[in-house]
Amino acid sequence: MQNFMAAKDSSVKALTGGVAMLFKANKVGHVVGHGTITGPNQVSVKKNDGSTENITARNILIATGSEVTPFPGITIDEDTIVSSTGALSLKQVPKKMVVIGAGVIGLELGSVWQRLGAEVTAVEFLGHIGGMGIDGEVSKMFQRSLTKQGFKFLLNTKVQTASKNGNTISVEVEGAKDGKKQTLECDTLLVCVGRRPYTENLGLNSVGVELDNRGRVPVNERFQTKVPSIFAIGDVIQGPMLAHKAEDEGILCVEGISGGPVHIDYNCIPSVVYTHPEVAWVGKAEEQLKQEGVEYKIGKFPFAANSRAKTNNDQEGFVKVLADKQTDRMLGVHIIGAVSGNEDRNSKETKVPFAECR
Repeated sequence: MQNFMAAKDSSVKALTGGVAMLFKANKVGHVVGHGTITGPNQVSVKKNDGSTENITARNILIATGSEVTPFPGITIDEDTIVSSTGALSLKQVPKKMVVIGAGVIGLELGSVWQRLGAEVTAVEFLGHIGGMGIDGEVSKMFQRSLTKQGFKFLLNTKVQTASKNGNTISVEVEGAKDGKKQTLECDTLLVCVGRRPYTENLGLNSVGVELDNRGRVPVNERFQTKVPSIFAIGDVIQGPMLAHKAEDEGILCVEGISGGPVHIDYNCIPSVVYTHPEVAWVGKAEEQLKQEGVEYKIGKFPFAANSRAKTNNDQEGFVKVLADKQTDRMLGVHIIGAVSGNEDRNSKETKVPFAECR
């Protein structure tokens, strides 16, 4: 376990160190501390050493990301009741783990510990796994696959409360439809009910930037707030909380500030669930098209008929393409399989592309 965590820490250190090197190579200065906007063109930074530095700039870009959404009545101690952060630093493999939420993060982290030997049960309020946006057909196969591996699910179920008694955590749950109550016991509880924008103590009110009803920073099509010199991107604005979405927004925002065009099609942003099998999709799910009254047709290819999957003895899954019934315009692509999230643009091997959308 110690070597396992050391390998993880080494990877994190190398990746974060790489960002610092990119800053240095591109002559980007950085100050470590908590920044508060004190004017349309000024940020006050309280450094880690207790000192304060005021920075004046022509423009300010808010890219503070998101934080774990707390669960009412459950205190996260990052020891035995953990968030996604604590789940990456457990001292030992849990014997029994309960995961609140069967969305992307809950499935990814829960499946890691399940494969390492933990008995994992995910409690999900919705009637399917994989969160919002996942195709229903894919979600069903995904659940069957993880269940075969030993991952357990309680769907249409809500968590009422959790309490610690020595080394045991008791989780009280109730069926969302039938009202059936039961108690789950575990030694590790993972809370994965989503993330929320991190906008605490940023000084937004002092410059007249008000948050929306979900705590996000409202921006226009150029990522500009109501204060012309202040912009925002990533998890703090509307849209999926994905790193690659924020990266594209950052590039486009700065290009726009410099006078360039700004355009992004959020329908073309891919999502990936890094489990085994992996799940990936871009565009709309079949359920969304039905809801919108769009006429579509389906093209589907099973990995059982794919030579690479067959020779690797990893044939589970399929590729599903949704297209406009009249024009053949691609509306969505959904993949479940061993390397669904893999994209190699330099490979000569034919793959289903996620597309260059921008």
